[in-house]
Amino acid sequence: MHVPDGFLDAKTIAATGALSAMGIGMALRSGRKSLPPSRLPLMGVGAAFVFAAQMINFPVIGGTSGHLIGAVLVAVLMGPTAAILVMTSVLIVQCFLFADGGILALGANILNMGIVAPLAGYAIFTGVKKAIPGNLGIVAGAGFAGWCSTVAASLACAGELAVSEIAPWNTAIPAMANIHMLIGVGEAIITMLVVVAILRARPELIMSNASVNVPQRPVTIAGYILIVALALALFVSPFASVWPDGLERVASTLGFEHRAVTSASSPFSEYQFPGLSSALAATALAGVFGTIATLLLTIVIARLIIPRNRKK
Repeated sequence: MHVPDGFLDAKTIAATGALSAMGIGMALRSGRKSLPPSRLPLMGVGAAFVFAAQMINFPVIGGTSGHLIGAVLVAVLMGPTAAILVMTSVLIVQCFLFADGGILALGANILNMGIVAPLAGYAIFTGVKKAIPGNLGIVAGAGFAGWCSTVAASLACAGELAVSEIAPWNTAIPAMANIHMLIGVGEAIITMLVVVAILRARPELIMSNASVNVPQRPVTIAGYILIVALALALFVSPFASVWPDGLERVASTLGFEHRAVTSASSPFSEYQFPGLSSALAATALAGVFGTIATLLLTIVIARLIIPRNRKK
């Protein structure tokens, strides 16, 4: 669902950029007040995991693929403030290093996947969790919220396309919503599976488990998650589906795919590491590099906003 340059007009680029800047600013201010230092390594590896997981497109239907957004998963583990910052880091790395999403469209992509998706998803997760007590509510809420977050982000994207007069409202909205309702099923399943695994292994990592203390050795847990992220990037991402994703399919169907502009300055465009003749090896190495870059960027951001002397 990464919007490339060429799909949005100037007014939409300016508006989404301003809204994203406001959202990030509010998240930074909230993070300074609420995020504990113990969550810092988890934010870093959470961003690394999301980056690696987003490289793995899964087939949906009719020659279309989708990938995990991950916004709800991060929000369930660390709260919506951390989710906005984590998703912003992921999208920045994808944009500037991998040409995944346009530079001018970065504000729109952050708004859709980094702000709308986690906030809408977390609100729905909270409501379901209140209605259904216990771990069942957490798992069901995470799955339903993951599905809703995918649809919500797609509707925001459809609105931006319509405002830019790329496609009419009555065409863009159903086209984007229909395919992303299917992609959202994959998001829901992956989110629930990860949440179930975490609840069984380390339930204290779920942010909503307020009665359970944060683990005393978060660095160890972060190390395990980082290993999983690197494994996904190194061994799984080279075999991801090559079918077009939801937005690419809609663009092809509605006839505006030719408007896409790819940045030629991105060093790892199309998730390929330069200089390697093997496409599989190039994708794997590029994925590992991007995973580490996302980890480092998120930790730097977290270090800047989280006071080290704050109590856990």
